[in-house]
Amino acid sequence: MQATSGEVLVEVNRIKKYFGSIKAVDDISFEVRRGDILGFLGPNGAGKSTAMKMITCFLQQDTGSIKVCGHDTIAEDLAVRQKIGYLPESAPAYGEMTVTGFLNFVLDVRGVDDRQAAIDKAVEMTGLHKVMNQTIETLSKGFKRRVGLAQALIHDPEVLILDEPTDGLDPNQKKLVQDLILKIARNKAIILSTHILDEVERICNRAIIISEGQLLEDSTPLDLMEKAPNHNVIHLALAEENKELVSKIQELEWVERIVRETETRLEIYPKDQMSHLAELMPLLEGIHMESITVQEGRLEDFFREKTEGVCA
Repeated sequence: MQATSGEVLVEVNRIKKYFGSIKAVDDISFEVRRGDILGFLGPNGAGKSTAMKMITCFLQQDTGSIKVCGHDTIAEDLAVRQKIGYLPESAPAYGEMTVTGFLNFVLDVRGVDDRQAAIDKAVEMTGLHKVMNQTIETLSKGFKRRVGLAQALIHDPEVLILDEPTDGLDPNQKKLVQDLILKIARNKAIILSTHILDEVERICNRAIIISEGQLLEDSTPLDLMEKAPNHNVIHLALAEENKELVSKIQELEWVERIVRETETRLEIYPKDQMSHLAELMPLLEGIHMESITVQEGRLEDFFREKTEGVCA
């Protein structure tokens, strides 16, 4: 996904939150625009869930301000709640209710007028047709997660806050939910907390990393991947050992180091994480090679580097 230029729907301005002497959120600021899918990343205990609970009015920040669709989360909390759909990590539900009964209950709370249309749309999006008459306690973890997603979507909110939305889902169910998020993102602002960094690479157009309550990065997943420590590393497999070639490669100005996996398999690390394959190729003329590949950076590698030493 590309960066969006839609209107700002969520404004977080220098918020802090303390629990006694513990600073859970430490002066973070960011905006989320209509059309954004923002990956909200950090180790366990980093402050992600606390920040999300402040945006959804479950907690109040100690300092700073949060606005959702122009409404202040403290002074106009009811208006904010009407604009938000929230899927917490452990979404509460009434196990003895059927899926139909639970969704109707949510519509009562939300005050939605066209009830059947709202249910039909939410069920269609989340694929709950087969379990509508089952009690929630009899559902698999994956279907329970989809019921939680349906209740978050059922009133067609402008802002969605999703905490681990694909947790417990099998690969097919994960793709269904990811495709759904992509489909509805155009007209909403979505904040997505997840530990599945491949998911962020696939569906998010922005990513924020926080650690120990502080905001470390706010950029696109692609930009962060390009900062990963192994981005543009060249993997070279020779047909036979060639010490002279290795010496010539090491003398190239852009080469930081060469790691020899074996006598014939090399990893060439660039100093600037830029692609230098074209500059290497003239040295390889007439050389018998088995393969040559350029490694792309991974968000997981960058995340691990930025949050190294923080307990998970």
